[in-house]
Amino acid sequence: MRLVTSVAELPGALADALDGGPAVLPVGDPALAEAMRPDLPVEDGTAVIIATSGSTGAPKGVLLSAAALRASAEATHERLGGPGRWLLATPPQYIGGLQVLVRSMLAGTSPVVLDTSAGFRAAAFADGVRELVRQPGPHYSALVPTQLSRLVDAGPEVTREVAKLDAIVLGGAALDPRLAERAAEAGITAVPAYGMSETASGCVYQGVPLSGVDIRIGDGGRVEIAGPVLAHGYRLNQELTAESFVDGWFRTSDLGRFDGGRLEVLGRADDVINTGGVKVPAAAVEKALLTHPAVRAACVVGVPDPEWGEAVVAAVVPAAEPLPEDELRALVRAEAGAAAVPKRVLVLAELPLRGPGKVDRSAVRHLFEQG
Repeated sequence: MRLVTSVAELPGALADALDGGPAVLPVGDPALAEAMRPDLPVEDGTAVIIATSGSTGAPKGVLLSAAALRASAEATHERLGGPGRWLLATPPQYIGGLQVLVRSMLAGTSPVVLDTSAGFRAAAFADGVRELVRQPGPHYSALVPTQLSRLVDAGPEVTREVAKLDAIVLGGAALDPRLAERAAEAGITAVPAYGMSETASGCVYQGVPLSGVDIRIGDGGRVEIAGPVLAHGYRLNQELTAESFVDGWFRTSDLGRFDGGRLEVLGRADDVINTGGVKVPAAAVEKALLTHPAVRAACVVGVPDPEWGEAVVAAVVPAAEPLPEDELRALVRAEAGAAAVPKRVLVLAELPLRGPGKVDRSAVRHLFEQG
């Protein structure tokens, strides 16, 4: 196993791994890397290990083959309009950033790498686009919705440059329809993608699976995925591998349905809150809250409650002050039912994150349990 801490070193190490060389473990968090036990042999057929804390905080390593990484990159280029040049603006220890490097490699191009060591800055991204488009296209980038929001908020001087990209693949979290509308009005082509490390990055674009990918709704309404993009298991965890990968299908933790032939992801199965015997999907409450113009972001969780078993609570980032809590509760009641109305609302400046664009629900739950 080859631990790689430098973005500059990663493309070479990745190229070696795709050609049958040592498996690569891109390192962001040293403690997480250590949990991958680099002293032990790597599972056969592994080119890259993506280390993640997962939704529960328990470390796990996703095992990806060279074939899966290539299949994802090739299917992405096919859907977007052909191989092109990429602007890397997300950390490459995560699958979204790593795939920018794989796609660039297969396209025979070198990505423009944005320095995000001091955080994501809209002006710097615009400068990166200017550098990217000096070369023949198509021109692409991959972001999380939070980054897209900052670009749109930065104003026309930035959005004029961003609009020169042929597509921005949006992953890591659901794309708010209001943000999608604002981006479109600014001329930005945002392509929402659904996927995860276990599918070598996004495998469903705008609700439609990429070539070679099959989607079905399994027991309990869970989304299940098959195709050449799948990982072949988890690092040193045969039990979780056997539970998650069955007969060529990966059983996700997400609930979904088909709407007009397109996949609609309804939220995570473990984010369903059982309050007073009524099951409330956290995603449905969040969706209702986000329809109010005073709400910029929201995270809904369940916390232990002596009367209800679990109480529905909401952490909200306001877009305007004061936050009209009575209006929000009435809105949730109308959209999701009386049981879904939050018992408590906590106002935050920002939601805690555990990765690029992913809300740390455990941290949100802890904030409520503290207070």
